Amino acid sequence: MIPAMPATATSSRQASVAALRFGRLAAMGAVAALILIAGVWGSWGTAQHVMLTKGRERGTIRVVRCDGATCSGPFTPVSPGAQPRGRVVIEQPVAVRKGQTYAVIVKPDSDVVVRSGPAGVLYAWVPLGGALLLAAVVVAGGLRLTRAAWVLAGSGAVLLTVTCLAL
Repeated sequence: MIPAMPATATSSRQASVAALRFGRLAAMGAVAALILIAGVWGSWGTAQHVMLTKGRERGTIRVVRCDGATCSGPFTPVSPGAQPRGRVVIEQPVAVRKGQTYAVIVKPDSDVVVRSGPAGVLYAWVPLGGALLLAAVVVAGGLRLTRAAWVLAGSGAVLLTVTCLAL
């Protein structure tokens, strides 16, 4: 016969399993939170200009030239106090075509513009959409919260899909 295991060994094993489980949950929760914070941080750099338009120069850009990661053209003001410019630059020209005119907002103290309107708002939040998809994987695999992961993944997929359709 095998002697029975002492009661202290069983309770210490349960305590170590509980500590490891808590450590895993804390680490994966921190990673998921960090991913989401990074997504918001990456989006806010552009989103603040598009969403908080009071006092900003609004107008249109007629795209004349595109080279690599930027397009440029003349800026025609629409808002009071905005100054016309011969050349402004729009970075990361997603769905920007030469010869087209787009509604834009000028970033303060620069000649760089960002798209405005619904398409601009959605495009500004694309990094958050990617972060939602990535955080869903961490939440499903590390935290074992499948429903929450599906909600995160669905939100990210809807945001990215709607953005592609709007641009």
